[in-house]
Amino acid sequence: MKKKFFMTGLLFAVLLCNAFAQDTLKMMQYNLMYYTTNSGVSDCNSVTNNIDAKDGYIETIFHHVMPDVICVCEMGSSSSYADRLLNNAINTQGVDYYRHGPFTNYSGGYIANMLFYNSRKLTFYDHYYVTTSYRDINGYKMYYNSRELAQGDTVFMTFWIMHLKAGSSEANEASRHLQTQRLMNKLVSLGAPGNNIVSGDFNIYGSSEAAYQEMVNYSNSLYRFYDPIDRPGNWNNNAQFADIHTQSTHTTNYDNGCFSSGGLDDRFDIILVSPYVYYGSDRVRVLPETYHALGQDGNRFNGSVLQPQNNSVPQNVAQALYNQSDHLPVITEFLVDAHVGVSPYNADYQLRVVNPVRGQLEVLLQTEEPDMYNFEIFSIDGKRVGAFEEALTAGAHTLHHAFPYAKGFYILKITNSKGQSRNVKLVR
Repeated sequence: MKKKFFMTGLLFAVLLCNAFAQDTLKMMQYNLMYYTTNSGVSDCNSVTNNIDAKDGYIETIFHHVMPDVICVCEMGSSSSYADRLLNNAINTQGVDYYRHGPFTNYSGGYIANMLFYNSRKLTFYDHYYVTTSYRDINGYKMYYNSRELAQGDTVFMTFWIMHLKAGSSEANEASRHLQTQRLMNKLVSLGAPGNNIVSGDFNIYGSSEAAYQEMVNYSNSLYRFYDPIDRPGNWNNNAQFADIHTQSTHTTNYDNGCFSSGGLDDRFDIILVSPYVYYGSDRVRVLPETYHALGQDGNRFNGSVLQPQNNSVPQNVAQALYNQSDHLPVITEFLVDAHVGVSPYNADYQLRVVNPVRGQLEVLLQTEEPDMYNFEIFSIDGKRVGAFEEALTAGAHTLHHAFPYAKGFYILKITNSKGQSRNVKLVR
């Protein structure tokens, strides 16, 4: 009896190793502060914001962080700037495997957004854009280069980049709200809730602002966004949020008329994630403990990134952050199920399970012939907590079954009469 229990536990441990083998993706969101030779702003010119010097600063920052995904704002409004940044600051020092997404800038202006990515881990799949009165909102759909890619099994993620209207007036707030409304409308029109991540320079002063609320309290919860660090409040000039302020890296603009002054007292640069990413219900999960602004140690309130002395990053990185932009980059990491498939895809049926599971388990099956199906639910420690059977005809079926279990991770094992089985991770 003990031997049987041991073998059952060992088998389930192997299944869990296959199901939960994971990789980490690191993401960085960064306002580049007019990475262009034509900013349209007289104070930001080849002397005060020299692009050749910026290449060196960005290279220092990039190679210190080595993110797998880099989402940027304020890149010049031409794909040539994306090529330049890639060649001069990212694919350097022996690195040659980063790529960038396609360029759009239909909303016009001197600056645009762009995504760069580690092609060893991710592959570009599709892109979207949302035009607004100021700048495009850009979406880049990527898939993870899993070991099961040849069998068509992978994980998709869509990164949305925004640069919302600046300013503290009511009109500016209304403009930002319209921009986020357009984003949410786009998500719904695509009909694809899932692993969505939105980031950028939001120019928002607090969590009560309508633009922010539009995203985090959206009426359809499947499309709603979550703040990984969950720090609501009035962020502007509030010492309680000194550890998450991202703008400005300078206290004065005497040494550089281009950059904003006043010291670090605003949380403008933000990363939000969909419920699927927040809870990890579709094989990608944010790690809130990794979320931080690079060079922000909590001792910068109304101070620069250099003063008082900054020991959170090497001195050359702190200096590069100071010289490169008046914004700090924001970084977070994600866990991705590297071994996506849990069991071989050899069953005579197609399967989809709705995650996260609420009060009821919802299973969608497409069967090729009539058969009897056995459903077993296991807890994370290998204990079978539930089971049921269904006799199904050929065709499409949507099954509902009570799921009265505590919050956590589970495995659903589905087996037909031929002994063909599929295993799916569940999140409650």
